[in-house]
Amino acid sequence: MKFVDEAKIELHAGKGGDGVAAFRREKFVPKGGPSGGDGGRGGTIFIRASRDINTLLEYRYRRIFRAKNGENGQGKDCYGRSGEDLFLDVPMGTIIYDETDDSIIFDLSQDGQIEQLCKGGKGGLGNIHFKSSINRAPRQFTYGEIGESKSVRMELSVLADVGLLGFPNAGKSTLISAVSAAKPKIADYPFTTLHPHLGVVRSGFKGGFVIADIPGLIAGASDGAGLGHQFLKHLQRTKILLHVIDVGTEYPDTASITQGAHEICQELQKYDESLFKKPRWIALNKIDLIPEEEREVFFEELSAALETGLASSEKIFPISSISLSGTTELINSVMEYMSKLEETK
Repeated sequence: MKFVDEAKIELHAGKGGDGVAAFRREKFVPKGGPSGGDGGRGGTIFIRASRDINTLLEYRYRRIFRAKNGENGQGKDCYGRSGEDLFLDVPMGTIIYDETDDSIIFDLSQDGQIEQLCKGGKGGLGNIHFKSSINRAPRQFTYGEIGESKSVRMELSVLADVGLLGFPNAGKSTLISAVSAAKPKIADYPFTTLHPHLGVVRSGFKGGFVIADIPGLIAGASDGAGLGHQFLKHLQRTKILLHVIDVGTEYPDTASITQGAHEICQELQKYDESLFKKPRWIALNKIDLIPEEEREVFFEELSAALETGLASSEKIFPISSISLSGTTELINSVMEYMSKLEETK
């Protein structure tokens, strides 16, 4: 299925049905009086979050949604039927923006969360409401109200605890497939990941957490290079950013590795300062490509170099997504951090 994380749609709630002016015409009932019923209420449009949906694809090709109108009132005191409400299902994590002023209307972060977007119009009044002691045969009635209309933008921001960040081919997809049941595409060419993947990581008896893999970021992304900043919004809800750095391919060039790490952090800062300030840990991936007797000295030098500038991190983990070396320590540290966050709530 194609992954779509943005959509713009028009919404039109249903119009209320008109009231009616009618009079009783029954045998043996003289002067029957008014019997015009009210019009039905117009259908209301609701938005509903669902964990069973992971894309906004449905709203990419259908842009206009209309709820049903209410039926008009009828004689014999018959009221019109209300218009059927319309429910639009979207993935959890969808943010609804008002297109007129770009303000946030709703942030749908809970499964089953339902919010009203456009209210249907009220039905009109029939002439039975206008009868009085001095107006025995009223011919007045009212028309139904027009339902609300709105243009909105929907933006999906996936719900994950940990977000993977780094250059293409740094090993992010291999890492998420190694520590969770997620199966993203893995290949030896850039940008094999074209949309976010989510994986649930289980950690012993402590529960687990959700990890998100997004397409690789490269220098110049803010100017549209590669996939640009298109998917960085999917990291905004995360609690930790895990910066995955390929050290095996670049070994032993610590200067190039450090420069690349700084470039990624620069792009992150250009996109969103609050995202840049999130806790960011570093995973030095592909350590199995470095001779075992040289690893300790190499990591000491590289860690010291990374501590200068934008790429500084409070925790650095040497790992291998293929051999799983160091991944257990990484996962346990993340789980411990998540547990502490829960305790402080």
